Amino acid sequence: MRKHLVIAMIAVCALSAGCGRSTSGTAARTDPSAAGKSAKELVPDQVRKSGELRMATSEGYPPMEMYKPGTQELTGVDIDLAVAIAGRLGLKVTTTNAAFDGLIPGLQAGRWDIAMSSLSDTEQRRKAVDFVDYFNAGGSIMVKKGNPEGIRTLEDLCGKKVVLAKGSSNLDIGLRQNDKCAQKMQIMQSEDAPTGLLTIDSGRSVATIVDSPVGHMYAKETGKYDVLPEQYDAGPWGIAIDKRNPALRGAVAKALQELVDSGEYKQILDKYGTAANALPKITINTGAS
Repeated sequence: MRKHLVIAMIAVCALSAGCGRSTSGTAARTDPSAAGKSAKELVPDQVRKSGELRMATSEGYPPMEMYKPGTQELTGVDIDLAVAIAGRLGLKVTTTNAAFDGLIPGLQAGRWDIAMSSLSDTEQRRKAVDFVDYFNAGGSIMVKKGNPEGIRTLEDLCGKKVVLAKGSSNLDIGLRQNDKCAQKMQIMQSEDAPTGLLTIDSGRSVATIVDSPVGHMYAKETGKYDVLPEQYDAGPWGIAIDKRNPALRGAVAKALQELVDSGEYKQILDKYGTAANALPKITINTGAS
């Protein structure tokens, strides 16, 4: 959910803004256009001729998207899945590391074909893009090791200094809770999860909300944090594709289902310790309404 933008619609079709629904209307569990065809057969001609699948992500969210230690080479669940999807489509993936709040506008401007960056499939976002759903997770509260403030629930954040990532649905979780607080939180907004954790390290905040698998990885790797067990707003994460490109959406969905059926999808999730977040079947636009 770090990647679950909640920015209101503005004149330009921004991340969570609306540009109208696709002709598909309501959410579909599968794509009927894929019946009886392989993923490679479904690739739109323009994409097939280019020979590449242009993918954008926003680095800094392990284990989903991150740099290999000491390098500028991207790795992670989303990176490996994109490579595998492109392989099923008979394409070579090219990856762009972009600002998170530019991912969906970049799709709409035609700068890339898909965006994979732990993006929650939300009703608000589906006004601008379609989602091929492939992962399930929610946001969890993360605190300093030992939980010195004794935080247990969202209600315990009231009156405290909390840091939340800009444009994320974890920010939305915090803002919704703050509306209920008699004593308001002091909310800081960070560029990303690692930057937010620095404010906990320095004592400028006492808690954050991050996607559960991401939080557990940070806690395990650093030994400096605790992740509380409850997950909030758990739901599917999806690959974002411009609504004007339903053929590519169908091809990507079919490719992912082929990866599920072959066992390669599970192998990738197992590699990063996220198999518990797997979906048994690839779906389209199945986030909450």
